[in-house]
Amino acid sequence: MICLSVWVVRTALLYLSVGLLMGALMLAQKGVPIEGTLLRLLPLHIELVLVGWTLQLGMGIAFWILPRFGREPRYGRQAFGWLAYGLLNIGVICVGVGQWLAAPPLVIFLGRVAEVLAVVSFAAHAWPRIKPLGV
Repeated sequence: MICLSVWVVRTALLYLSVGLLMGALMLAQKGVPIEGTLLRLLPLHIELVLVGWTLQLGMGIAFWILPRFGREPRYGRQAFGWLAYGLLNIGVICVGVGQWLAAPPLVIFLGRVAEVLAVVSFAAHAWPRIKPLGV
């Protein structure tokens, strides 16, 4: 597995671990009140698990598994992959922490823009590696 995929998958698993911990704390809060502000973790929990873990894990596996054609380097244009990794993590942190701390809407908007740019960068990386059947 290439370095890019390793970093992306490890980061996805980190987001899963933190997201599960937050979910467990919120669930425990409903049964045995610990701290009243724990339920404010819900938006951060959702962002970490849905985007940080699910999307990032899919991207990490796709970086590694997509085929190459012709004389293209084995793992494609990795600069776009690293850019997607960085933008996605910046976006997840801006949106998740911004919602948790009730940051100005501009922070959340810029985080979403970073996430969209990460998807565009991933598409730029993956596009040459996707061909129709039989070509």
